[in-house]
Order: sequence, then structure tokens, then C-alpha cells
Amino acid sequence: MFDNLGQMLMLLWRTFRELGATWHQRRKVAEQLFEIGNASLLMACILSLFIGGVLALQTGPTLAERGLVSFLGQIVGLSMCRELAPVMMAVLIAGRIGSAMAAEIGSMTVYQEIDALKTMNISPVRYLVLPRLIAISVALPILVLFSVLVGWTGGALVASANYQIALSMEAYFNSLRSGVGLMDLLNGLAKSFVFALVIGIVSCQQGLSTIGGPRGIGRSVTKAVVNSIILILILDYFLTRVLMHLD
Repeated sequence: MFDNLGQMLMLLWRTFRELGATWHQRRKVAEQLFEIGNASLLMACILSLFIGGVLALQTGPTLAERGLVSFLGQIVGLSMCRELAPVMMAVLIAGRIGSAMAAEIGSMTVYQEIDALKTMNISPVRYLVLPRLIAISVALPILVLFSVLVGWTGGALVASANYQIALSMEAYFNSLRSGVGLMDLLNGLAKSFVFALVIGIVSCQQGLSTIGGPRGIGRSVTKAVVNSIILILILDYFLTRVLMHLD
């Protein structure tokens, strides 16, 4: 992974230099946005609903025993928007979308379609990488926002339905409003934007460097997913440290 770090940074820089061509690639960006959203939204909502519910189920009874159940909304709210939603959605997108990006571009590399683009004086970075990077950078924060809202709802449903917690939805959301602010939500969205860049660049770089036929495509897909998840978890720690000082 770290052997390719220089190549990833170079690809990121080359993609930033092509940002001026975004308008000309708007159709491909829209196609990628639809593909990412269509493939991930339902799964993201189901996953978030149960994650929020499990979080309330795990912490609610303990808080109730200590007379602190009124803080449950704050705990679920902060956990979802600061950590669980950004990391969970990033891992989901790395597995579903990052692998598809690596496989598609890897196939084009193996079967010399990338060389054909270069022969026609078409930049692979502008034609393939830029639309995918822009689309995932827009789609992932939106998915995280949906995830946060659905996760909060899942926590509220469990808190009101579980007899060991017995916290009304009104009290739950009052607690959530008192403990979760706009900066907490922006914190998670900022993380998701960085994670999106990581997934896009890692996946595209692995696709462009694919060699060895179908077996090589499989290796590139595996590396893209594994490297993306590792970098997401590493960056999550450092981003958390930075954002804590900015609050």
C-alpha cells in the first residue's frame, strides 16, 4: 500500500489539475452519481437504522439503571454523526463502489483501452478518474447525512419500544437537540469528504496499474478495497484529533 502512496498522490494532483474540465464531463459525473446512489442508498438506510437501534439497545438499559436515560439521545446522536455514519458509509462505499471502479478501470487497462484513449489524445485522468472522483466526493457526504438521520430514528424507535429504556420519542429528540450541534454534523461530513477522496483515488490508481489479465483484475479489486479501508481507519484517527481541536 505505502509503495503506491506516491502514485496515489500524483494521481490526486493530476486530477485536481483537471477540475476545469468538470463541466465538459457533467454527463459522466451524473451517471456515476446515479450509480453510486442507486447501488448504496437502500443498503445504507437499512444498515443505519439497525446500527442506531443497536446503539440505543446497548447503552439504554445501562443508562436507565443509573438514572441517566435522558442522555441517550445525545449519545446516539453524537456517535452516529461523528464516527459511526462516516466510517460505516465509507467502508460500505469502498466495498461496493470502490471495487467496481477498480474492476472497470482495471479491465480497460488490461484490454488496452487506456492505451487507445491515449492514442486518441484523450486523457484517462480527465475521462475516467475525474468524473468518478467528483461523483463519489458528492455522493458519500449525502449518504452520510441520510445515514445519520436514519440512525437517529432507529435509536428513537428502540428507546421508545424497549421496556428497559422506556424513553419517549419526544424526550429522546429533546436530548438529541440539546447535545448535538451543527458542528458535530459538519464534523462527520468533513470526514466523509476526505474518505471519498481516498476511496476514489485508491480505486482508480489500482485500476490504472492493473497487469496480468483477469487474475490481475481480481488482485487490483482486492487491493483497492483493503487499502481503502486501512487508510480510512488510519485517517479517521488523525482527523478526529484535528477536528477535536477545532470544535
